[in-house]
Amino acid sequence: MSAERFQSFEEFYPFYITEHQNKTSRTLHFIGTFIVLILVGFFIFAQKEAKFWIAVPLVGYGFAWVGHAFFEKNNPATFKYPLWSLRGDFKLFFEILFGKRSFDASKD
Repeated sequence: MSAERFQSFEEFYPFYITEHQNKTSRTLHFIGTFIVLILVGFFIFAQKEAKFWIAVPLVGYGFAWVGHAFFEKNNPATFKYPLWSLRGDFKLFFEILFGKRSFDASKD
């Protein structure tokens, strides 16, 4: 991770992208974020008890951290920038979904 502290999300996001170059890692992030959105929607619609909500971060971070540990071989930005990292996950998800970025970083 960078030794500097980012002052804004706009400064942070290019760093976030450099930490997500591996195609399999990006795919795992995308899948995890997609499942998180489905779970949140389902839990709200079904009015699930609080105990079910633990699945949301477990799924989201589980997929992402596997991507970092085994494919990116770096530490997730979550540990130093938790909210910006979460925002970055969703931004990357929607950029891939709408074709602004690819699962393959070399095609961005």
